Amino acid sequence: MAPWGDIKLFFCILFITCWCTGTLAEMPMDCCLRVKNKMVDKHIVADYRQQVSGQGCSIDAMVLMGKGGRTLCVPANEPWVKKVVNYVNHLRKVCKTNKKMKPCVGVKLE
Repeated sequence: MAPWGDIKLFFCILFITCWCTGTLAEMPMDCCLRVKNKMVDKHIVADYRQQVSGQGCSIDAMVLMGKGGRTLCVPANEPWVKKVVNYVNHLRKVCKTNKKMKPCVGVKLE
């Protein structure tokens, strides 16, 4: 029969492991904390993703990823942002068939 000290230690470690796993699963990985309504040239945007409040992040935003690796958080409902998203979607379709085109450099294909 194991001493009580070993049993308490085992349950302590088990509890801490379960708590840490649950806590880490709920942490947002990469959220925009604020948006900047700064127009960017659509030709430098390689990818985008939608951030929705209530799904781990506190605000709604569109995250634009540039071909150089930089990101910018912008308001998702702005007309210029919708044009950039449409342009990137168009590039994805075109670049699937012809990846060697100059505008396709850096574009993330789905």
